[in-house]
Amino acid sequence: MELALLLPMLAVAAASADTQPPVYADKMNLMVYADEQGQLHPVTNLAEWQRRRAHIVAAMEQVMGPLPNRPAPAVLNMTIEEEVDCGSFVRKHITFPVEDWDRLPAYLLLPKNPEGKVAGVLCLHPTSPFGKKMVVGLGDKPNRNYAEELAARGYVTLAPDYAGFGDYVDARQALYERGYISVTMKGIWNHMRCVDLLQGLPEVDPNRIGCIGHSLGGHNTLFVGVFDQRIKVMVTSCGFNLFAKYKGGDLTGWSHDGYMPRIAEVYDVDPSKMPFDFTEVLGALAPRPVFVNAPLNDANFEVSGVRDCIQAAHPVYALYGADADLVAAYPDAEHDFPMEVRAQAYAFMDRVLGME
Repeated sequence: MELALLLPMLAVAAASADTQPPVYADKMNLMVYADEQGQLHPVTNLAEWQRRRAHIVAAMEQVMGPLPNRPAPAVLNMTIEEEVDCGSFVRKHITFPVEDWDRLPAYLLLPKNPEGKVAGVLCLHPTSPFGKKMVVGLGDKPNRNYAEELAARGYVTLAPDYAGFGDYVDARQALYERGYISVTMKGIWNHMRCVDLLQGLPEVDPNRIGCIGHSLGGHNTLFVGVFDQRIKVMVTSCGFNLFAKYKGGDLTGWSHDGYMPRIAEVYDVDPSKMPFDFTEVLGALAPRPVFVNAPLNDANFEVSGVRDCIQAAHPVYALYGADADLVAAYPDAEHDFPMEVRAQAYAFMDRVLGME
């Protein structure tokens, strides 16, 4: 059953990669689409927006490489490496197959004695050698413990490692040898497989899946959300801004082998040459609810560039009648996910996923 859910989405995404998308010079204006001759027209309805959205997805795949279009092994063939009683929930250290050559390490947190099926949340970690430990209470920064905190609230949470971190530290070379163009796309594939796992668990309502992440996990939350519409709500903390305002427009930090090497190899780390921007990524998530944590003093993602993206995406949400579902908090903080903002984010997820 899980492949029946997954494969149609893979086919659509793969098809978009076969076509060169039009170039949109002004990525702040999402309310236009290009026809077959490259002429721009205003977006006046959802069908026209879907044409622009397809161009956004294809542009992302130009940089990240295509989303794989292949069968995958059953994710529920997981191995439990360790099980720890954490009071209100049980933490299981697991591995499960994401490809026929690759098993993904993750923590699965299961609340004790849930009342019926509950919501599941994919919890993506920030940059840290701790990897997935950062979000389950085993790292060195308590403001990153969202997988642990959500499990204590009654959610089933799943926290995987990203290639190059935690127990998945040696994964990068293998994925490039297997034909991936970027670790970003491998992350999207792995995280879609995490959704498969959550949907297959007897404790989880398969129609109530969310995703949350900080920094590295913040943009990976957006990336997987674009490709996997089974994710009903997203929380992104310190994860993005307009490319032109990232480090003064120097995209070197996005171009190493842990992200998207084509940003350097093809696009010269130049925002003006990039096929996509985060304005478009955010707009492509509409109408699904998104909560953004954008601290005023974030040295990684300068806050006015976050505001630019939200401003650009709001008309798309308004087209769906969902303008109120794109929400941002701007705490007086640095590159952090403060407790009071996490509380707002959790309440946002509770409302969307029926966990109030």
